[in-house]
Amino acid sequence: MQEYERKQLLERIGREGATVGATIPERIEIQGEHIDLREFVFEIKRRDTVPAGERERVERAKKNLRRERRERKELIEDGDISREEGEELTEAIVGIDRALNALENLGPTNLEAEIEAQETADKKRWMNFLKKALGNDQDSQGSHRSGSR
Repeated sequence: MQEYERKQLLERIGREGATVGATIPERIEIQGEHIDLREFVFEIKRRDTVPAGERERVERAKKNLRRERRERKELIEDGDISREEGEELTEAIVGIDRALNALENLGPTNLEAEIEAQETADKKRWMNFLKKALGNDQDSQGSHRSGSR
């Protein structure tokens, strides 16, 4: 592979919109293990939140995908590969990036924090309602409370 071809492939990998329109690979080999990547990502994305039992699996998958991406990029940077091999590696990297984006953008993974945030919001709404109902809300009617309490 010529050096300018290598630079083109690396630029394509680093491009901000590289994953737009890219597909997640059906199957990928990571650390010698074949994974049905597309099925895994769609299975996880179908859920609103990642259940506690699945969080570790998702985090492990993201870590492995990042490692695999780095290794494939290093092959393009330093490896003695053909243009075709470089193209295949680039397509795989873009697909891995697409999978990582999907996994990174999952809904809340910490159910306790989500519940706590929802309870806090409910309390705030309830307090605002009580203030308005009792006439203690200075912004609701444009009038201000008197200085005495």
